[in-house]
Amino acid sequence: QVQLVESGGGLVQTGGSLRLSCAASGSIGSINDMGWYRQAPGKQRELVAAITSGYITNYADSVKGRFTISRDNAKNTVYLQMDSLKPEDTAVYYCNAEIRRTGRWRLDAYWGQGTQVTVSS
Repeated sequence: QVQLVESGGGLVQTGGSLRLSCAASGSIGSINDMGWYRQAPGKQRELVAAITSGYITNYADSVKGRFTISRDNAKNTVYLQMDSLKPEDTAVYYCNAEIRRTGRWRLDAYWGQGTQVTVSS
């Protein structure tokens, strides 16, 4: 079994900062891409940021220059530092990881349970 556990969401004022963490645990052989998605009420889930195992990053245009994704491969953890937050960043944030379980060749996508981020104006 593999689990992704997120932490770090909450309520913050406009212009504030939050740091999300997502730790993968279980029978993990290797982790490829990791990323953060978000879903606001009434909207589709969208990619916020992604990072490869080689630390190449990709960001949605709406968060470029404000959010920073990073990962610690030794801890199987991905982070999202969110600065200069805006009310439109309010959403449930989900982490995602492509994981190859121990002893298996196939890559599977796993999701965290989601963490609420609310930015007040």
